[in-house]
Parts: sequence; structure tokens; C-alpha cells
Amino acid sequence: MTAAAQLASGKGYKDENFPVASALLKREHRAPVMAFYRFARAADDVADNETASADEKLALLGAMRATIAGTHDADAPSVALRETMAGHDLSAQHAFDLLTAFERDCSIDRYADWPALIDYCRYSAMPVGRYVLDVHGEDPATWAANDALCAALQVINHLQDCGKDYQAIGRVYLPLDVLAAHGAEVSDLGKPVATPQLRAALRDLVARTEILLVRSAGFARAIRDRRLAIEVAIIHRLARDLTLRLKTHDPLSQRVHHGKAEMFGLATLAAAAQLVKGRG
Repeated sequence: MTAAAQLASGKGYKDENFPVASALLKREHRAPVMAFYRFARAADDVADNETASADEKLALLGAMRATIAGTHDADAPSVALRETMAGHDLSAQHAFDLLTAFERDCSIDRYADWPALIDYCRYSAMPVGRYVLDVHGEDPATWAANDALCAALQVINHLQDCGKDYQAIGRVYLPLDVLAAHGAEVSDLGKPVATPQLRAALRDLVARTEILLVRSAGFARAIRDRRLAIEVAIIHRLARDLTLRLKTHDPLSQRVHHGKAEMFGLATLAAAAQLVKGRG
């Protein structure tokens, strides 16, 4: 069996759309957050590999699950996360939930409607934020806002990469009923430029994502840890900007990601705004 490390994409935390365990977080919190990120990146690379079979991927993800459970030591990132969670008295449920999403990716490549996509986000995105909140000892009452923001981030990623996901691994996260409602076809995702029908479907999904961002607008203010609150405010601001870009840009033919300078500028503005709110 191929080791999970052999399927690594080479992508790291600096390549993500949003900050991961940035210097804003307290030093004692960054290490456990990075342990979860490395575990998530390893599992994601397995699920998205273009050459491994579904059975091989599921076997590797199963080994990661067994390692988190403590019945196996087959996967190094999983061992590191298991030890980190034990040392910080953190629940393993978020890791198990995340693996459920990647296991789904090995067998499910279409989503019928928006609720089905949000259910996928329940496992692929929401556990990440919940884990970070747990690391900081935040109140579980913040989970609702976290879930809305994390789902929005996940959908934004799906919209940005809709063409690549379809062309590289045949996966379509865009709900089929939304495509059909606007007269778009799945095959439109393989074209060099989005059709007017696909653009209309994308705008529909952006509007739904904006509702999630409205629901999570008060998330940063509900977080007790000041540094984490600033990071969340930055992430929310970056997400809002990306939804605006997705309204006017074609993800099949145009760049819909932030450049480093642009991200820094938006992050600075968001951090300053959060600091002002924090003093209020």
C-alpha cells in the first residue's frame, strides 16, 4: 500500500486562501493548530490525488483514522495530532469528522442541492474552526457562527476551483439543482470560459455564501481571546472580498485568489477595525 506521504501535494499553510496559525495567535496555541493543519493537509492530499484508486485512498484514510483512535501508528501526522490532542485534553471528534469528509470525497463526486453541500461542509470545514476554538478554550456557544463562516470559506474554495476540480479529478461540488435552475451543464466546467448559464449559477451560489457571511458577522466579537478574534476578523474580511470578486470574475479563465500584497492590505484594515471594536 502506498504511504500517505507519497501522495503529498507539496502544498503548505502559506499556500492557503486564509491565514493558518498566523503570528497573531499566542505561541502556545500555534503548535496545536499546526498539528491539526498538517493532519488535514495530509488527508486532503490523499483524497484529491489524481492517480491513486478510491480503494487505496480509503485504506490510507482508514489508517489515519485508526492512528487517531490509538489502534495504529501508521501515519506520522496522525500520531503527532493524537499526541497533541492528548497533551492539551482536546477531543478527537473534530479529526474523525474531518476524515469523514475526505472519505466521502473518495466515493461521492456530485452534490444534489445546497443542503447536501452544507452537510459536506459540516465535516470538511466546520470541525477545523471548532478545533481551533477548543484549543483556545472558547465557549461552544461560538460554534454556530464558526460553522457559518467555515462553510462560507469552503464554498468559496469550491467556487474558485470549480473548473480545476472537474477537469483534474471529475469532482463537482456545485449543487446540481442550482446548475439546472440556470440552464448550466456539468460539462460547462470543462470549458475555457464560463458560459452565461454557469456564471448565473455561480452568482446564485455567491449570494447564498454571502448569507453565511452575514450569519457569522458577529463571530469575532464573541471570541474572548483577543488575538484569535483579530484573526477571525481578518478571515471574514478576506472572505467578503472574495465573494465580491467571484461576482465579477470568471473562475475558469480569471484569477479569483488574493495576491500576497493584497491579502496583507485587507488583513491590516480588518485587524485595525477589530482593534477599534475591541476598545468599544
